[in-house]
Amino acid sequence: MDTVTAVRNRILELCGERGISINKLATISALPPSSIKNILYGKSQNPKLITIKMICDGLDITLGEFFSTPEFDSLEQELK
Repeated sequence: MDTVTAVRNRILELCGERGISINKLATISALPPSSIKNILYGKSQNPKLITIKMICDGLDITLGEFFSTPEFDSLEQELK
């Protein structure tokens, strides 16, 4: 699995846990819905850390909590 897919999966997981839509996530994160949708639909292959931080702020979690999953721990090296 690549990093972009792991970020996408984590966002969807967190929304599912909280029962919120992508549009609701955008609202509480002070981001345009297109920013989140671009990550989820693969248009953004390199999401900015500040965007992920704003998502975390909206969900009231830390960056550490966002990235602290077995999925991120087992990512393959991006450089090949």
